Amino acid sequence: MLIAHLTDLHVRPVGLPAYRTAETNMLTERAIDAVLALDPQPDLVLITGDLTDNGLIAEYENLKRMLSRLPMPVWLIPGNHDRRENLKQVLADYPGLSDEPSFAQWATDLGPVRMIGLDTVLPKSGAGRLCAERLGWLEQKLAEDSAKPTIVAMHHPAFACGLHHMDRINLIEGASEFEAIVRRNPQIVRILAGHHHRPIQTLFAGTLAMVAPSVAHQVVLDLTDTMPPHFNFEPAAFHLHKWIEGTGLVTHTVYVEKAPGPYPFLRDPDYPGAA
Repeated sequence: MLIAHLTDLHVRPVGLPAYRTAETNMLTERAIDAVLALDPQPDLVLITGDLTDNGLIAEYENLKRMLSRLPMPVWLIPGNHDRRENLKQVLADYPGLSDEPSFAQWATDLGPVRMIGLDTVLPKSGAGRLCAERLGWLEQKLAEDSAKPTIVAMHHPAFACGLHHMDRINLIEGASEFEAIVRRNPQIVRILAGHHHRPIQTLFAGTLAMVAPSVAHQVVLDLTDTMPPHFNFEPAAFHLHKWIEGTGLVTHTVYVEKAPGPYPFLRDPDYPGAA
């Protein structure tokens, strides 16, 4: 099982950049090219929110055109820049998006693992929320198979990361309840998130929580408490998760940009032990 995890595309209507600077449509197309270049191909693509920049119908139509290039199933959840009603309207035929009437969330079995996509959107806010209804739904889905290794995907991280302006808009409602659910369910082997536009990892409630970098622009790494939010164009990347029997879920970082190489490792005669 091979899962390509992309996040924070911020797709715009054709011809328009995000924040008047980030050519997110081009960057998304380039990320799709990178996924298509993988060998072997992923079994599925997971995108954890901020699919679009403003949740516009025209943005979702543009996104749908881009995603149509991918031959494998694409599982989507919304982020704070999305509007779930427009997402569910334009991409209603995408797996899981029509499963729940009130939210854009789903649960599915994928060979050796189970994956649950959580809708953490709090409308008209950059922050996230897990209300009692969504928390109850999560517990129900986890109880359906308490033995199978499970991945929980969500947009908003449930932990503080030290980027103060992002910590103010992480999962601000339901985080403690979510943590308690994770502790009660040791079958959760990974929590995958987006939102922060940086690669970040921590141990959360006994499991590994990972934030994937954006395939578009990145948030500037500034751990002071005075710096206002800024973005830059550090190399775009996504995560590739491989299930290995006997090991579990192993994660690689895939850079979207092509780098020089590959070059063979040639032995240096001055290296001790060289033939």
